[in-house]
Amino acid sequence: CFRRYLLMSLTSCLFWNTFGFSAAVDSKPNILLFLADDLGIGDIGCYGNNSIRTPNIDRLAREGVKLTQHIAAASLCTPSRAAFLTGRYPIRSGMASSNRYRALQWNAGSGGLPANETTFARLLQQQGYTTGLIGKWHQGVNCESFNDHCHHPLNHGFDYFYGMPLTLRNNCQKIKPPDLDAALQDKLWLYSQIITLAVLTLTAGKLTDLISIRWKTIACVTLVGGLFFISWYSSYGFVQYWNCILMRNHDVTEQPMKLERTAFLILKEAISFIKRNRHGPFLLFVSFLHVHTPLFTTSKFLGKSRHGLYGDNVEEMDWMMGKILDVLDEEGLKNHTFTYFASDHGGHLEAQNGSAQLGGWNGIYKGGKGMGGWEGGIRVPGIFRWPGVLPAGTVTDEPTSLMDIYPTVVHLAGGILPRDRVIDGRNLLPLLQGRAQKSNHEFLFHYCGSYLHAVRWHQKDSGAIWKAHYMTPIFSPPGAGACYGKKNCPCFGEGVTHHDPPLLFDLSRDPSEAKPLSADTEPLFDTVIREMGRAIEEHRRTLTPVPEQLSVYNVVWKPWLQPCCGTFPFCWCDKEGDSTQIL
Repeated sequence: CFRRYLLMSLTSCLFWNTFGFSAAVDSKPNILLFLADDLGIGDIGCYGNNSIRTPNIDRLAREGVKLTQHIAAASLCTPSRAAFLTGRYPIRSGMASSNRYRALQWNAGSGGLPANETTFARLLQQQGYTTGLIGKWHQGVNCESFNDHCHHPLNHGFDYFYGMPLTLRNNCQKIKPPDLDAALQDKLWLYSQIITLAVLTLTAGKLTDLISIRWKTIACVTLVGGLFFISWYSSYGFVQYWNCILMRNHDVTEQPMKLERTAFLILKEAISFIKRNRHGPFLLFVSFLHVHTPLFTTSKFLGKSRHGLYGDNVEEMDWMMGKILDVLDEEGLKNHTFTYFASDHGGHLEAQNGSAQLGGWNGIYKGGKGMGGWEGGIRVPGIFRWPGVLPAGTVTDEPTSLMDIYPTVVHLAGGILPRDRVIDGRNLLPLLQGRAQKSNHEFLFHYCGSYLHAVRWHQKDSGAIWKAHYMTPIFSPPGAGACYGKKNCPCFGEGVTHHDPPLLFDLSRDPSEAKPLSADTEPLFDTVIREMGRAIEEHRRTLTPVPEQLSVYNVVWKPWLQPCCGTFPFCWCDKEGDSTQIL
């Protein structure tokens, strides 16, 4: 009898472990992805911040798995999000820039996520998921005409889109100084003023007979000056209308958007999507506009935090996230939803207004947004929750990447990864469940635009995590930890230092990258550098030439590509009405 009982018990356990887990995974859970914009890893409670209130993000961490070495594939919005959506380094899709424009600048640019890139939304759509994106896109809109929508979310696997096709900027709020090409705009204003002064001087000289010049010449100079002014002011003078818009699917609904109600609209749409698709399965990607400047915050949260406007904005985002998570509870979907939270890259250190800091805090990590190699620009929060499947209250210190979301959610949906391209992400489920103790990543490559700045080597047999910097930005002022006085640190040219031999750190002992190692202080120095060099060569052999989506031509404003809810250039509308009272 005892033997029979033991055999039955073992059979039952084997059945549960083999089939019970498979049933949970094969049942196609709903997938809810939250991605913050410019949030620093040190800005939320569960990562050590005790002064900004983030109870809902903290609750997610208590109920799930927290990653401490979660790495973005790029330190700016457009390339990082391209990697997140495709599971591939942005240089593979052409979303890495070799010029100073490292992110898309205009809705009316022609660059964007290429149509031949396969997003996780496309693969989940093929598995019967209803897919939605609410919030920020920043992967382009059009290619050749104002309505071809070749880069649009609906052309990349999303069934529903509501949000901002580009990104927030100071230009979206009239009281803030413009930040789109601010230095270039200053030069253009100066040139226009010089031309105007020249025309006035020539006219006065002609009228007083002090200058011998024909009226025809003055008219030509005036015409050229006028054309010059119109050529640049028609774009930069109306950024709020061209860039600060909201769309529902293919239709522009607000132009320009009214920031005072945008957060409520985003929240309303996310809640509505979940309720409409509660019978699932669904994929909902909530891509917050928070906490990117200009940090517009509603009156409910304004002045409530201990960290000024930035803290207010973080707390408002946490509240929005809590409202969405509450809907999962109300609809009985919590245990059947795979939930994820992260930031697209580190906090923006150079975002300041006088002495007020308008960007995030990256904790103990050096650097921030725009710095492709330093940890502060690429190490981000990463939290997963799936009650009953992922162990609650777990912390994982292994190296992981935002690119890992791609194979992970495709696996959960029962899909198959594309076999005609390199996928750089790795399925995280075994690590998240504790069935694997080590990350599947051996090397991670840290690009700044299209320039390789650093490499990380996870030496699994020793537990060491080596990181070599081949280029680093030159901070200003020296030793400041950021490039103050500039919008972001540069990736190339005179603004970077080349290191030969590279700067080497062991992140397992020195996560702040404060003490570079050398051949004198580290016996393995030469071996590690040699192994990383070999990995770089292998990595580069996997790269194939592709069109650069962020070339200067692709990012400049093209009026014939401008999304418009009227007849161009008369683009203004408000199809939302009074939509602020929703909760």
